[in-house]
Amino acid sequence: MNINYEQAEEILKDMTKTTSLLRHARTVELVMRAMARHFEEDEEKFAITGLLHDADYEKHPDQHPNVIVKQLNEMGEADIAHAIAGHYTKWNVPRESMLDKCIVAADELTGFIYAAALIRPTKIVGMKAKSVLKKFKTKTFAASVDRDEVRKGAELLGWELRELIDFIIPVLEAHKEELELV
Repeated sequence: MNINYEQAEEILKDMTKTTSLLRHARTVELVMRAMARHFEEDEEKFAITGLLHDADYEKHPDQHPNVIVKQLNEMGEADIAHAIAGHYTKWNVPRESMLDKCIVAADELTGFIYAAALIRPTKIVGMKAKSVLKKFKTKTFAASVDRDEVRKGAELLGWELRELIDFIIPVLEAHKEELELV
């Protein structure tokens, strides 16, 4: 790889200033790291993909994700660029690698679980898939989360949605202090 984690952090912080977007990048990074370990893939590559998947969203919302994709391609990071270019299935970029599939599986659902945890008295602690699935059926809760996209992410991994939720919750719980989920 031509990019390292520190460089990825610099790129993110240069393009993204809002706390909520920075936190989303971090949560998706953590989930992507865990997925890399689970699927025996390159942890650094998965982490950087999670960290940078929305890096250009704040500064260039009308061009997202093309700005960060172009920058990564220019750095010789075609795999990461491709995964980010296709992290939303409606963009019709083929998902060829495990990296491509995992970023779709991690992105929307991680944000949804985070939002669901925020409204619980104990936040992420003791959270179960059942409560996430209940919120998932409430269309007005986290209405901007594309439910079809969440389902497609699980399908890409060959997992049930409950399995994917059960995978993500402990990842976030392990970092509950940093993520302000206590």
